[in-house]
Amino acid sequence: MAEDRAGVVVYWRPGCPYCMKLRLRLRFTKLEYTEVNIWRDPEAAAFVRSVADGNETVPTVTVGGKAMVNPSKRQVVEAVRAQTPGADA
Repeated sequence: MAEDRAGVVVYWRPGCPYCMKLRLRLRFTKLEYTEVNIWRDPEAAAFVRSVADGNETVPTVTVGGKAMVNPSKRQVVEAVRAQTPGADA
């Protein structure tokens, strides 16, 4: 199940400018995360719909299982730091 993925997971799809922007910005952090293309993973697409009012709104990011729909890099980093105090993101 997609929601069982541990750590930080970035759900995205090809051609999404918001996904490209967030993924690029996260690459310049020390944050470790997994990227999941929702067009190649039906379970991931279903998970995104379940947390985004039935829509496939991406990027959707989970940090420790908590979902954020279309977050900024700052929101992702803050969520990681709140989840893991002392984390170097």
